[in-house]
Amino acid sequence: MANELIRIFSDIHYGDRSSQVRSLTQLAPLFDGAGTVILNGDSIDTRSGPYPDRTAAIRAEATDFFAQAAARTVLMTGNHDPDLSPLHAQTLAGEQVLVTHGDVLFENIVPWGRDVPLIRKLVSEEQARHAHLDDGSLEARLMIFRQACARIPQRHQVEQNRWKHLLSYTLDTFWPPQSAGRVLWAWSVAPERASALAETHRPKARFVIIGHTHRPGVWHTRNGRVVINTGSFTRPLGSCLVELTPGHLRVRRVVARRGAFVPDRTMAEFSLAETGA
Repeated sequence: MANELIRIFSDIHYGDRSSQVRSLTQLAPLFDGAGTVILNGDSIDTRSGPYPDRTAAIRAEATDFFAQAAARTVLMTGNHDPDLSPLHAQTLAGEQVLVTHGDVLFENIVPWGRDVPLIRKLVSEEQARHAHLDDGSLEARLMIFRQACARIPQRHQVEQNRWKHLLSYTLDTFWPPQSAGRVLWAWSVAPERASALAETHRPKARFVIIGHTHRPGVWHTRNGRVVINTGSFTRPLGSCLVELTPGHLRVRRVVARRGAFVPDRTMAEFSLAETGA
């Protein structure tokens, strides 16, 4: 990490009416002062949808903004932007910190969504297609998931008509009726699953940083690891970010102020071994 400040956050969902980010310039304060900013998935939606020209325009706009941002920007993939980058997971601070979007924690990627039957089918097909490459590693699992994610169609994410978006968003979020229970279940199991993922694939990692479930928070898990979810720029739960400096990890809330998003109060702080800095 040298002596730079690294900031990590996720789930901007730019281009979706559900996102509070209407202009990427609103994110500028989150880049100021940082040497590197890592976007941990679902920055935009790159999947196939009914308005391919709009999808392409959002991608071009985001690519241009991040290329010119004050800090070096590292794009990581999520289930909504599976082809945005070849980077699906990474470790930082001497392998003490594992960063990945978090959809890999669930066999059906989005277990609360209406696309569960389709996702189950797509994951199974990709596992069969890439059986010769599936060596049980995290890299192989993420590659298979990203191939499946790329085949899940956009729904409300690209709809710009307010009322059509509201209808589609409601169906995507609250149908089938058991979706609310599935969301609560995913929230409850995600921290321990993230910790177990690190135990298996990145045993040196003391901290796991995810997004995906849109529930910001910090959890101390049974095996001693700390799991941090950076939330989302969609309502209602909000977002936070992780700051890494040599020997230190800090979790800060992100708030809207004067039309922009800024780092705010500290939620948690931890020491990192100096050898990892």
